[in-house]
Amino acid sequence: MSTPVVKIENLVKRYKELVALDHFNLEIEEGEIFGLLGPNGSGKTTTINCILSLLSYDKGSIQLFGKEMHADSYDSKRQIGVVMQNVAVFEELNVYDNIDYFCGLYIRDKNIRRQYVKEAIEFVDLADYRKFYPKKLSGGLLRRLNIACGIAHKPKLIFMDEPTVAVDPQSRNKILEGIRLLNSQGATIIYTSHYMEEVEQICTRIAIIDKGRNLALGTKEELKQLIKKSEIITIEMFEISKEHLQAIKKLPHVYDVSFKDHKIQVLCSGGRHNLIHVLNYLQEQELTFGRVYSELPTLNDVFLEITGKELRD
Repeated sequence: MSTPVVKIENLVKRYKELVALDHFNLEIEEGEIFGLLGPNGSGKTTTINCILSLLSYDKGSIQLFGKEMHADSYDSKRQIGVVMQNVAVFEELNVYDNIDYFCGLYIRDKNIRRQYVKEAIEFVDLADYRKFYPKKLSGGLLRRLNIACGIAHKPKLIFMDEPTVAVDPQSRNKILEGIRLLNSQGATIIYTSHYMEEVEQICTRIAIIDKGRNLALGTKEELKQLIKKSEIITIEMFEISKEHLQAIKKLPHVYDVSFKDHKIQVLCSGGRHNLIHVLNYLQEQELTFGRVYSELPTLNDVFLEITGKELRD
């Protein structure tokens, strides 16, 4: 069995009376795009800062690449790239010089560094902006520069904290494509985002954490199997009686029914023919209805049921 890239065991971090991490455990395998989800204050940032040895902790252990991680673990740190939510570049340096500076923190050989910087600029598609200063870049281009600075030295493990915040859809798609490409080239990526559709789109496994504990872990399909809701049926209808709603609620696998804004919403748990059962009932009762559609639960549904919170709480 291969050694995990990241292994956290019984991690405890306290801020006086507040327990930020409560015997937290996590393993991340090589080659994953690993989603780390949690509401504000859940412990995500504390976890990342402990992994990077930017924070000390009270108890537990952290291993990166099979070795204990400490503040002076420079061999391990050279293999790490960090792209934080707040853009961290120098306003006094242009695009090329910014990337060159950050790459130079890890790569001393000038010829190798020149090649790496060139490849990073091409990777984020900033060749036409290499002489631009940050204040002249749009939000999307600035995010791409931030990514280039974090990955130019070709790290094996990359932390990406909200890399698509406040960027236009075109830049967001470019960033997500870049993350997939980095992963295909061998990088393991730890990804945090408030955009559930991004996490569903690119992450191979996902951890949902809250109050410093790992509440759920698995692929998006595995996580969706953990919750009660397995199907949401919506039926457009002008009106319906309470008696009919109660009758629908008694159908197999239905656990909740509501009527609002001329729409019936039927929540189902399990079952393979829920939509057929509902439609058969409506037709037997000769009830007139409009459009009908069925949806599977989303990652947001999973998050809400497991944590009891919206992601942006």
